[in-house]
Amino acid sequence: IVDGELPPPRVDVVYYLGYADRIKIGTTANPRQRFAAIRHDDLLALERGDRSLERHRHAQFADERFGTTEWFAVSPALTAHVEAVRGGVEPWTRHARWMSEAFALRG
Repeated sequence: IVDGELPPPRVDVVYYLGYADRIKIGTTANPRQRFAAIRHDDLLALERGDRSLERHRHAQFADERFGTTEWFAVSPALTAHVEAVRGGVEPWTRHARWMSEAFALRG
């Protein structure tokens, strides 16, 4: 049973948002609020991770990066990575599972 007086657990995610011919790779602990502030067409995938994983992904796809932004050109390598991260599971379903697990770990 969830204690309504406790704040929700923190679950950091690296997200992949699609917009036109670009993909944004970013991180947040509050995806719904964050995505409301970013113009995008689709949530492509979520993976559990924080700023260190985000930095790793930015370095991994540096050749596709638009300047110094968090936006990357769609490429075969980035598309394959996003599909692998998604793993056939809808991103919000995966996030709900992570939140549930975090609540359960509180005891």
